Amino acid sequence: MRFDATTILALAPLVAGHGAVVSYTIDGTVYPGYTGFSPDSSPDTIQFQWPDYNPTLEVTDEKMRCNGGTSAELSAPIAAGSNITATWGQWTHSQGPVMVWMFKCDGDFGSSCTGEGKGWFKIDQMGLTSGTDLNSNNWATDIVVKTLEWSSKVPTNLAPGNYLIRHELLALHQANTPQFYAECAQVVVSGSGSDSVPSDYLYEIPVYAPQDDPGITVDIYQGGLTSYTCPGGEVWSGFQ
Repeated sequence: MRFDATTILALAPLVAGHGAVVSYTIDGTVYPGYTGFSPDSSPDTIQFQWPDYNPTLEVTDEKMRCNGGTSAELSAPIAAGSNITATWGQWTHSQGPVMVWMFKCDGDFGSSCTGEGKGWFKIDQMGLTSGTDLNSNNWATDIVVKTLEWSSKVPTNLAPGNYLIRHELLALHQANTPQFYAECAQVVVSGSGSDSVPSDYLYEIPVYAPQDDPGITVDIYQGGLTSYTCPGGEVWSGFQ
């Protein structure tokens, strides 16, 4: 089952604690996320059903992929070139990057599209927003603190098909204790694009970077650091 473009859904109740994506907005339509704390009353959703909202601490943990979630009941249509906006119930950590990934399914959603394998690629990311002071609030996650939203464009030249989209916040506020927060949703991309992402921009989740990657183990309180590079490579420059 999938939503059509005329379906308008109410926002899911906000979740407490560290934070999780609670809804997605595409072309004015709001699709609720999973209500993990009241699963009996959770609406059908495009989001994988995750077991908890606690952080993932190790890059090798299977929860890295989709917060331990399983496939969703529904999917949402999105035209290549359109924006998808993720909304969090709450977010309190101002230091860290935002990374948005996608994964092309070989077929239908469900057991045949779990995000396993080397198929994840980035469509959007941001670390520091300005300046060179890592011990500041000049980070992408501070935008989420202030707005509870992150909007990303699905590349115009992306080939149509069934995709998973993964929103990831990496909290760096505790030295040597990186905290990963990720949720996945199912979208059906339409359009006339034909581009596939080159293999050197494709990653497995887990593990898209080693635990000792400088973008993961960075101590933002250490003096002398003036730059930051997000773990897991760059967004392919061929996207339009």
